[in-house]
Amino acid sequence: MSDNQGGLYAVIPAGGSGTRLWPLSRAGHPKFLHPLTGTDASLLQATVDRLLPMTETDHIFVVTGVAHAAAVARQLTAVPEENILVEPSPRDSCAAIALAAAVIARREPEAIMGAFAADHLIANGEHFIDVIRQAMNGAEQGLLMTLGITPTRPETGYGYVQCGNPVGDGPVLAVEEFKEKPSYEVAESYVKSGNYLWNAGMFVWRVDVFLNELARQQPQLHAGIARIAQAWDSPTREDVLGEVWPTLPRISVDYAVMEGAAAVGRVGTVPGDFGWNDVGDFHTLGEVLAADQSGNVVVGQDPSAGVGVMLRESENLVVVPTSGRLVAALGVRDLIIVDTPDAVLVCPRDRAQEVKSIVDELKETGRLSYI
Repeated sequence: MSDNQGGLYAVIPAGGSGTRLWPLSRAGHPKFLHPLTGTDASLLQATVDRLLPMTETDHIFVVTGVAHAAAVARQLTAVPEENILVEPSPRDSCAAIALAAAVIARREPEAIMGAFAADHLIANGEHFIDVIRQAMNGAEQGLLMTLGITPTRPETGYGYVQCGNPVGDGPVLAVEEFKEKPSYEVAESYVKSGNYLWNAGMFVWRVDVFLNELARQQPQLHAGIARIAQAWDSPTREDVLGEVWPTLPRISVDYAVMEGAAAVGRVGTVPGDFGWNDVGDFHTLGEVLAADQSGNVVVGQDPSAGVGVMLRESENLVVVPTSGRLVAALGVRDLIIVDTPDAVLVCPRDRAQEVKSIVDELKETGRLSYI
């Protein structure tokens, strides 16, 4: 039996196509469905497993798109089918999270809900649970809580939260402001100051507090979600969803709610140091998975197995073999090699962030079968 501590409802938004992990991650089979954890578990399955000490499977909700709903249900057989909320089209994170909050509020109006991305890696699961418990205490006091990550380096690829004074006696800190992805110099000053945390995009709050704040800042979005939630358990659900969903603003929860809530003192954070990684690209993946003595990482198999991959006098490679062909490399270093049945990617590790530009060009030139 799990320690349910007042019944955390865990919501997992599972969207996006992970374009920096192309050609492994595709629109029809995005990164959260892939086993990129160093085990057989997909990122989505690992996310659910990580949350089970805090909740029950019937308190876990996944919000996903039409294209992925069947695959999500296949991977998460323990999660009730009615807890897989299918959005008709992508409207960014606020609509997805608000829908889950409204559906949960029908069941339990003051429930504490956490929102956790489907495609993050967490190295220290026990500490992660401790931080969520601390965040739940802040949520019980009526704060919208965001999990902050203690920065380990000046990182330009993440947003930051600026921390203020402690709230009460515990570890909860007030959030003064959310900061956009900074330049390197600004990121360096953030880390040196000790007042900034990485914004991991994970949240904990009471559903009534969140929905009230949504109504204050985004009345149109709130009204649409309220209409959908009202029809959720009725025969008209699909009709109302089909009519209202396309009219909802396409906006992230950070912009829509959290930034404005921070400005009026309604956001708190708990600093976490639990080995968080958002697996944004293949270089990052190579840093977090087990490597052989030469620093080579073969994704999806034991690096010492040598099955399907032959590496000679090569160092610091990230190799993703999924085509069934032999991938051989000789005398190269610091490369990413991704072999899939219909596309092969080779690029330097230090340009891993730019893989997205290939997907953009494929879209522009109409080669949609590759994305």
